[in-house]
Amino acid sequence: MTTILVTGGTGTLGRLVTERLRAEGHEVRVLSRHTQPYAVDLRRGGAGLDAALAGAGTVVHCATTQTGGDEKAARNLIEAARRAGVRHLVYISIVGVDVVPLPYYRTKLAVERMIEESGLGWTVLRATQFHDLPVMIFRALAKLPVLLLPAGVRDQPVEVAEVAERLAELAAQAPAGRVEDMGGPEIRTFESLARAWLKATGRRRPVVGVPLPGKTYRAFRDGGHLAPEQATGKGTFEEYLKRA
Repeated sequence: MTTILVTGGTGTLGRLVTERLRAEGHEVRVLSRHTQPYAVDLRRGGAGLDAALAGAGTVVHCATTQTGGDEKAARNLIEAARRAGVRHLVYISIVGVDVVPLPYYRTKLAVERMIEESGLGWTVLRATQFHDLPVMIFRALAKLPVLLLPAGVRDQPVEVAEVAERLAELAAQAPAGRVEDMGGPEIRTFESLARAWLKATGRRRPVVGVPLPGKTYRAFRDGGHLAPEQATGKGTFEEYLKRA
């Protein structure tokens, strides 16, 4: 079995990828900023990163941050992976990064391109957003007496465990380039998701759709982040809410 390094291996996705790979008998190393023995900040790189990669044949790159630095982290990882002779770099991206002009999406697209041009064997999987993202949004918005939502926006949330299973499968295979996107089983209006969440949590709020300005809102409203032809996920939003 190939030794596999999972970056962000203690995060929501990375933890499940790690568990899946270990269950299949792979030797897995977890790289995370605060977890020994491979406590490494990818944005800084250094000897710790080289040590984490030594002898690894495959890397599953799940580490990310909303506060910036993903491109620098990817650059350090790619350079260290080249030095270590890594044969396969697997990256999780997001459906719509080439359509929705959200800064975080643009960063994910830039990292995709860096990996494609790295000279390493590579696989990129784009998935729709996990179930917990709309829940996080609804929790924040529900602090007001009225739940104000972007009007006309739909979403296609996917079960994170299913994405982890797909990533683990890809990591055990040969580099495949850009593979088919992975979407959740249902395309739902944001309003219907919000009402399901309100019902599941026993909250009562009027739900009001608000049109927003800008290219990013327009891209979301037009469904640039959806994958209707790749609705391969099985777990529904209501099933997630029952467990949450």
